[in-house]
Amino acid sequence: MVENEPKRLSRLTAILNQLQTKRLLTATELSIKFSVSVRTIYRDIRALEQAGVPILTEEGKGYTLMEGYNIPPVMFTEAQANALITAEQLVLQNKDASFIRDYAEAIEKIKAVLKYSQKDKVNLLSERTRFHQNINRERNSNNLSELQFALTNFLLTKIDYVNADEQVSSRTIEPFALLSTENWLLVAYCQLRQEFRFFRLDRIQKVHLLSEKFEPHKMTLQEFFDKYHRPQQYP
Repeated sequence: MVENEPKRLSRLTAILNQLQTKRLLTATELSIKFSVSVRTIYRDIRALEQAGVPILTEEGKGYTLMEGYNIPPVMFTEAQANALITAEQLVLQNKDASFIRDYAEAIEKIKAVLKYSQKDKVNLLSERTRFHQNINRERNSNNLSELQFALTNFLLTKIDYVNADEQVSSRTIEPFALLSTENWLLVAYCQLRQEFRFFRLDRIQKVHLLSEKFEPHKMTLQEFFDKYHRPQQYP
């Protein structure tokens, strides 16, 4: 099952960040923090070691990074930092909770490497910037991240979908594109209907990424619109 891969990659990055900020970390501490088993943490530590991260094990105490090892910090100008904070406010208008969560985690990592003077400024800008679309910050979907992963890795995906008549059907689809309108739309080849269809993300009840891959569709998004576009009908 492939659906845990994005979560694992995110966890490996977070473990590395934790090791950089703390002198010693035990497998138990990490398992509690990331809500996984101690055995899973052992596998994660081995994966980081295999990737070349110099993790030292202090018997009976925990894990630590070899002294002097650091990921090179990312440097931002004040204008670049301000642009990211402004983008954050735009992202907060989005209606997909998974996208909000992923972006918020990324922004926290970016803020962590800013100079103290920059942190104060971006926090002030964040407090003083608002956009008035979706002002109530409504969230009506939580599957954008999974569908992005399926799209970029050409994974067949099973969804439970509710149509306009409130009828639920199970579909196996080939994700092709994502469109941001008032609500997110997924363009995908539907194996049930044997054609490309538009799926509203807020009508997708369940998403299950399959291990089987599909043959990539050899066309750009513009070529898709030129060839297939017609008045939007949601299945």
